[in-house]
Amino acid sequence: MSSTNIKHALLKNFLKCIVLSPFAISFINLNTLKSGIEFQWENSDNFKKLNWYQRDNKKMAKNTVFLFLRKSDRKTGLLKVDVKVPKPFFKKIKEEKVNLCQVEIGGFTKQTRCLVNIPADIELNKEKNMINIFPSSPIPSNKDNYAIVLKVTNPNRGGLYQFHSFGQSSGNIPVSFYLGSWTLKMQSQ
Repeated sequence: MSSTNIKHALLKNFLKCIVLSPFAISFINLNTLKSGIEFQWENSDNFKKLNWYQRDNKKMAKNTVFLFLRKSDRKTGLLKVDVKVPKPFFKKIKEEKVNLCQVEIGGFTKQTRCLVNIPADIELNKEKNMINIFPSSPIPSNKDNYAIVLKVTNPNRGGLYQFHSFGQSSGNIPVSFYLGSWTLKMQSQ
């Protein structure tokens, strides 16, 4: 092949790419692309990541957030659970919109849902931005999964919001300890 034929073939391929690229890109919805990486500021051994699920991650949307307490997250029964809530979320939380339940964690074939509501006294501590949950009977350390369910309007700013949880054991001597943290992601658009 001569150098002019090679140049013509390269030019032809280059023009095909330029002409077809906008058509190919039009099929990609950039709003649905998700990041495969999650990172934590000051990642340390003291941080324990807990699982969560939310129905809507758009800002200012009405949302249902499930903060899971799985069997692996609970080493003992829990008399009390405290959740430190970020200020933008805490402003929008009402006591009657917070619930504790035994939960079925969803996946590809089923939806996350509450199985049994657990009777609990729920208090909002406005000075510390905390939700204090006192179940009528201790949350057992069995194989069941539990969740703190928040029905809330999302904040008007996107970003990462970190919720920290603390529990009080149900042994002979109740001891308070760190359960873990949930990091919720809100879209900025």
